[in-house]
Amino acid sequence: MADEARINQARAHAAQHRIGEAEAVYRDILQTAPDTPEALNFIAMCALARGEFASAQGELEHAARLNPTEPEIWKNLGIVHLAQHNAGDALDAFDRALGIEPMHFAARLHRGAALEQLGRTDDATAAYFGALVAAQSRGKWRNDMTTPPGLRQAVRHAIAFVDQNRRRMLMELLQPLRDKHGAASLARVEQGLAIYLEDRPANYPDPRQYCKFFYVPGLRATPYYERELFPWHAELEQHTDTIRAELRGVLEQPIGVEPFLGTNDNQMLKQQNLLDGTRGHAEWNSFFFHRHGEVFEQNARRCPRTTEILATLPLVHIRGHAPEVLFSILTPGSHILKHHGVTNTRLVTHLPLIIPEDCAISVGGVEHAWQEGRCVTFDDTFEHEAWNRSDKVRAVMILDSWHPDLSEAEREAIALLVGGIGDFNRAAKVDSPPAD
Repeated sequence: MADEARINQARAHAAQHRIGEAEAVYRDILQTAPDTPEALNFIAMCALARGEFASAQGELEHAARLNPTEPEIWKNLGIVHLAQHNAGDALDAFDRALGIEPMHFAARLHRGAALEQLGRTDDATAAYFGALVAAQSRGKWRNDMTTPPGLRQAVRHAIAFVDQNRRRMLMELLQPLRDKHGAASLARVEQGLAIYLEDRPANYPDPRQYCKFFYVPGLRATPYYERELFPWHAELEQHTDTIRAELRGVLEQPIGVEPFLGTNDNQMLKQQNLLDGTRGHAEWNSFFFHRHGEVFEQNARRCPRTTEILATLPLVHIRGHAPEVLFSILTPGSHILKHHGVTNTRLVTHLPLIIPEDCAISVGGVEHAWQEGRCVTFDDTFEHEAWNRSDKVRAVMILDSWHPDLSEAEREAIALLVGGIGDFNRAAKVDSPPAD
């Protein structure tokens, strides 16, 4: 076993950037304790710096056999393989590191380099993007000050690589639609993509508006929309009693009811400016029929007539993202605090089902009092809030539909593009687009 005092001496030299002295102490340690992974790892990286690839690889393979659960050793072995243009072996080593520590930023970054070396450009783009997002979300790699000197060049390369190739990948998704409809028909959607990629500012026409995910310029922007734009409102409203009856069954046996925000922890939600209450514990609950494009089969079976009615409506369908349809249930005294939605390409409709007195929604500072059985449609990218100041439960059905200004070609393009962004983010192992 290595002498702890000597190990600490070597670490102290390394911390003071006295690399030669640290290497000498680690080599001395290996004379009496040849199976010391830390020493093997350090001298291997010194050998790599001198271009002694075979020596570096041998030391790291020895270290990995001794301590196969140390991700840093596998990451360094991958770097050595990369330096020798053995990208396949490098990829295997980085995957071993990430199997042990999935959020190892440097391993994720170098994994992108291995994929790039293999000529897998799209996979490399996703890997680089995932590494950058993961590190930057924790305050690292945002500038030279937050990036270790040894990684700065690799991080700059990754940023440039992502900027070039993510744009190309997403634009290529739209090419079949350009061929089908003509390039001019997709101009607004492509402008929206440029805004999403931060290549151009959004320049919202109304300061009350903000999209958390995808903004398409040139669409009418107003808090509320006229009923005449949605002829299906009248058909839906005719079924209010049927839908409300199934809702009451859910409220009596709340199987499938869940917190809309994932939790009803009032202290946490108040700190995050999401939910507050004036009558004790506040709850914003939901009973989903669809979310992120997924059908909630058990809930649908509990409300068969409502499910049949929903099937007749012109909902937004985007793979992995939409529609989102639910019973939104707000307990007495609950207040959904001001927030913005994710995209102006779809509008939100409420069918009010159980509305006590003193309940309302405000969109863009314009208050609206729900009326049972009468739909209201609004743009949730305008700052909005809702409250139930009564002593009874409030419930509405929420569903989404396309912005009426969008052409069929634009709707098709947005569905394809947003689905593609979701695919890319999953490949990059980053969060999906935010939910409202």
